[in-house]
Amino acid sequence: MIRVAAVGDIHMGADSQGVLRPAFESLPECADLLLLAGDLTRHGTPEEARVVAREVQDLAVPVVAVLGNHDHHDERPDEVTAILRDAGARVLEGEGTVVEAGGSRVGVAGTKGFCGGFVGRSAGEFGEPLMKEFVRTSRRSADALRKALEELDGQGCDARIALTHYSPVPETLAGEPLEIYPFLGTYLLAEAIDTAGADLAVHGHAHAGTEHGMTTGGVKVRNVAQPVIGRAFRVYHLRTREPVGAGASD
Repeated sequence: MIRVAAVGDIHMGADSQGVLRPAFESLPECADLLLLAGDLTRHGTPEEARVVAREVQDLAVPVVAVLGNHDHHDERPDEVTAILRDAGARVLEGEGTVVEAGGSRVGVAGTKGFCGGFVGRSAGEFGEPLMKEFVRTSRRSADALRKALEELDGQGCDARIALTHYSPVPETLAGEPLEIYPFLGTYLLAEAIDTAGADLAVHGHAHAGTEHGMTTGGVKVRNVAQPVIGRAFRVYHLRTREPVGAGASD
């Protein structure tokens, strides 16, 4: 059994130092790895990234992260990524990584993701160049997630996890205003997850959403935005060497 701790939307600033560190230091007692689902900072500044870095540095479990929209606000995502990587976190954008966790090989494919909406009520790649680029951004992100998951499938992983900031399904958005659903995620991420296969999908971004959801293909989805889970992190359990989509339990 693989124990996966996850949290997103911690929105750390200069006054946040040390807030999560005590809880993170307890991780080895209950989890084998930590996933960070984006919006780790408030405005995406290097100073805020260094606060996050000190929270996760030298933890006794592997840390894998993606950035969120807040982490892009200051338009220095590469600097934020570098700071977090220097602290030992594996920060993903359209790629995968394999970590040793609880005696198992866990593959994590990560991307921030983007907007667009869900089946029946989604933006289309038509019209003005800006609208086309909006949808293409979502499609490129989903395609990269699919490719990363497929590559992990050939690396002897006992379990595979899709880590995003934006949501792949509307179920975990329940509680948010319907009008903003298109800005909280895209069905293209769910298509990528179902096409490539995964044992669990984890995202953040939807502060007023719901924790539990599922893709059409049966992959369990968890919204781990901190306002939703109401704690420093949430732990999920994955059974190893199970059929794809059947391995996650709470």
